[in-house]
Amino acid sequence: MLDTAKRFLREVVEIGLLLIAVAVILQVIFGAALPFLGGDVVGNLLGIITTLGEGGLVGLIAVGIILYLINKNS
Repeated sequence: MLDTAKRFLREVVEIGLLLIAVAVILQVIFGAALPFLGGDVVGNLLGIITTLGEGGLVGLIAVGIILYLINKNS
């Protein structure tokens, strides 16, 4: 049962990452924030990256954990 839940969560995360990638591509192609995407996706990503960058060591550790989790699923 735990394996089923882990597999389901991996699929949800993978779909979420694909949706983020598509949203970024659409915003780059069409320019401004698209109303059907729910806001400024690129701006939000840049805000997250800026926040992590200002965090110093904690931000670096957070980025390392995120990259580990993404690469672990591949």
